[in-house]
Amino acid sequence: MLARIRQFFGKATDDRTQTAGKKTGYDILVAVCALLVEMAGIDGQFTSAELQTVMSILKEKYGLSQEDADALITEAERELKESVDLWQFATLINENYQDAEKIELIETLWRIVYVDGKMDRYEHYLMNKLNKLLRLPHRRMIEAKLKVTGSG
Repeated sequence: MLARIRQFFGKATDDRTQTAGKKTGYDILVAVCALLVEMAGIDGQFTSAELQTVMSILKEKYGLSQEDADALITEAERELKESVDLWQFATLINENYQDAEKIELIETLWRIVYVDGKMDRYEHYLMNKLNKLLRLPHRRMIEAKLKVTGSG
């Protein structure tokens, strides 16, 4: 399963050190998925609605099958457990995404926050933290929130 995803995103082996330190599309996708999973579970619960939203995003935006999306979530969860913080994921995204792509990611994170119709203090904290880690102006985060909630 993971081999198919790696191959799809141009990663031929499990070797984490790429030529000249380059990361592949697979590594970036794991980083993005790790942020999605972290947001979904930040309040101590990874609800079925949140899982469904993350799965939907992975299928629609990245064209993954159910099986591949499941495997990617498992890999992202493993990476999260092994990480000290979210900086490593944000750094990889910053190195490979333009501002427009990072804003789209923030919008996607807002979708996960509002799956249950409300934002709790943990989600609020994490959104602010991720916005800073992704080096986006605060107003961009607010614009993305308004776009997702239909308030803007």
